[in-house]
Amino acid sequence: MQGGHCLMEEPIRLNSVLTSPKPSFLPSLTKIVGTLGPKSRSVEVLESCLKAGLSVARFDFSSLNDDYHQETLDNLRKASQNVNKLCAVMLDTKGPELQVLNKTGHPIELKVDDHVTITSDVSKEPSPEILPVNYTGLSEVVKRGDTIFLGQYLFTGSETTSVWLEVLETNGSDVKCLVKNSATLAGFIFTMHVSQVHINLPTLTEFDKQVISTWGSRNYVDFVSLSYTRHVEDVRELRAFLKEQNLHETQIFAKIENVEGWKHFDEILQEVDGVILSRGNLGIDLPPEKVFLFQKAAVHRCNMAGKPAIITRVVDSMTDNLRPTRAEATDVANAVLDGTDGILLGAETLRGLYPVEAIKTVGRICAEAERVYNQPLHYKRAVKHVIEPDSREEPVAASAVHAASKVKAAVIVVFTSSGRAARWIARYRPSVPVIAIVIPRPGSKLSGTSQARQCLGLRGIYPILAGPNVATSADGSIEEADLTFALDHSKAVGLVKPNDRIVVFQKIGDSALVKIVNVED
Repeated sequence: MQGGHCLMEEPIRLNSVLTSPKPSFLPSLTKIVGTLGPKSRSVEVLESCLKAGLSVARFDFSSLNDDYHQETLDNLRKASQNVNKLCAVMLDTKGPELQVLNKTGHPIELKVDDHVTITSDVSKEPSPEILPVNYTGLSEVVKRGDTIFLGQYLFTGSETTSVWLEVLETNGSDVKCLVKNSATLAGFIFTMHVSQVHINLPTLTEFDKQVISTWGSRNYVDFVSLSYTRHVEDVRELRAFLKEQNLHETQIFAKIENVEGWKHFDEILQEVDGVILSRGNLGIDLPPEKVFLFQKAAVHRCNMAGKPAIITRVVDSMTDNLRPTRAEATDVANAVLDGTDGILLGAETLRGLYPVEAIKTVGRICAEAERVYNQPLHYKRAVKHVIEPDSREEPVAASAVHAASKVKAAVIVVFTSSGRAARWIARYRPSVPVIAIVIPRPGSKLSGTSQARQCLGLRGIYPILAGPNVATSADGSIEEADLTFALDHSKAVGLVKPNDRIVVFQKIGDSALVKIVNVED
């Protein structure tokens, strides 16, 4: 299978394993998405997260309310200004999520081999004998032998906080189940997932629309992560709704969480701006031995299509521990070698004890994997897979990355207004950082800030928002002063030094060009 093996250089020398990496301004080329919440919302902690390598802040609206998230976002903006680092904002929708509401908050203990009934009568109090769910059609879509998972922090891998149920029979609106493992369900909300069963609820719920039209619109969010994306129509519906809310520039990441989404993956990929592989839900909707195949195949397709892919659920143990397990560290590295653009941290930063350390640790693992990533092999594959045969930018972007490798450039500099040029470069996975100078477009409401932040979802792209005085010549090329601006900034942060070579990629009218520049003292 073409996309089925890791892109790793061979042989790896033993001394490279024993050599300590040099500190860098960019912790890793792979981007880190962090979910913000109780343990990661103060200005001080957010400053540390940004310094550690946080690129995208995720706001999960399946929990916590508008006011809480707004205060967190306001703190993020202060922190971003204080440390002078951009951070993109991702709104994560709730989607058609099945939930058991435990209003009292009393723990519910379920014992292995006991029976429990799931009912749609939400007036009933949750107990070890009965669990009311917010969905009236469950008994109509499940059958004997189906699997149901339930828990507050579902799919953490801890069998003491989530439970596995097997459907025994249905009776009216009730579903009688066998408890397969002992667990204590704690908290006020338990999420329910029925493996490989279609839930007849809209992907974009009324709750999601309300959140997007208020919080999302008010804050001009950069990304919307569409939970439980199942069909390409789900993406089109969200795209149309975003336009209605004047969020024309907001990008959509499809969150693939079940077999239904995987079956329609190719059509979804054509429509979205990026993909999130939600391995928590996928890990129970698919047999465990199939998850790695899904990851490799999906990431490869994203790479060839030039769409960013983000992987979730990598260092769960760091929610409570300072170090990941050996398996988790290897998992992060393999995700990078598969070609992922970013790693998404959930509970590790939301409620974990060590949010900053989790970001730092994942960044270090990513950086090590990037050093042995077989970029020439990836490049050959990408060049053969032409996305737009009539595009003049695509082959020139490929030439820019090839030139950077040949002359051992320190960085690639790309000038862009929409972020499209940066996406072309990122597709070929250059081994060096890419400085994207984002030029504000005339009449743009956000003056290029959204386009700059959206570049933070792309592997290896380091965006800098150009000032209002950045000018282009009559033919659309970048003036020399603006290139000097890019070089000065790169020198200041330690990305380039005198006598280095850089490769410049820029669009001129309907064409594009590449040039090599020597950095002077």
